[in-house]
Amino acid sequence: MADFLGMMKQAAKFQSKMQTMQEELASVEVEGMSGGGLVTVRMSAGMEVKTITIDPSLMKPEEREVLQDILVSALNDARRKAEQAMKDKMQDLTGGLGLPPGLLG
Repeated sequence: MADFLGMMKQAAKFQSKMQTMQEELASVEVEGMSGGGLVTVRMSAGMEVKTITIDPSLMKPEEREVLQDILVSALNDARRKAEQAMKDKMQDLTGGLGLPPGLLG
């Protein structure tokens, strides 16, 4: 029984550290470029897309902001779905361990 309680305490510490790390990553921003700088994506290290910038030479100027906003939404939607798939997979992997729901994520 003592081993189980020790495991539970370690799992709780691990979860707390993971949450702290995710919060810290959310404040770090990175920028990716493609097409020789024609398209840039700014996102948090926590995988939240912040902005997408598209060079005007790639489109009609009056449609630029709409396209940028649509791309941000699509990328964030894909990220949310990927996170859910990862949570589902983790639940499948940890389901047989008898851990309380939500313990690892």
